[in-house]
Amino acid sequence: MTAFVRDGDDLLLAVRLTPGATREEVGGVWTDEKGARWLGARVRAVPEKGKANAALVALLAKRLDWPRSAISLESGDTNRLKRLRIKGGGEALAYVRLSAIINEQGDAS
Repeated sequence: MTAFVRDGDDLLLAVRLTPGATREEVGGVWTDEKGARWLGARVRAVPEKGKANAALVALLAKRLDWPRSAISLESGDTNRLKRLRIKGGGEALAYVRLSAIINEQGDAS
């Protein structure tokens, strides 16, 4: 199971976020106890009033070279395990970019 799936023209992305990190990065995969895979991400922002979620969206938009407005939080507002929708991300370019990011750092455990 991958950290993302196609949903029509969109991608649904599973992310394990670490807020309050010393540096911002995205890459690698974390596998939970059920075998589900989650893209690892770290942001400097603290988990207050949606700051970490906003930082995650900004980081992904930058790394994917995708508009921020096309990335939205579907679930996990106050949880470190999140589901994001990348509108129009089902097209080949975003799919390839996301695959490369996931494979960059290997295991994010």
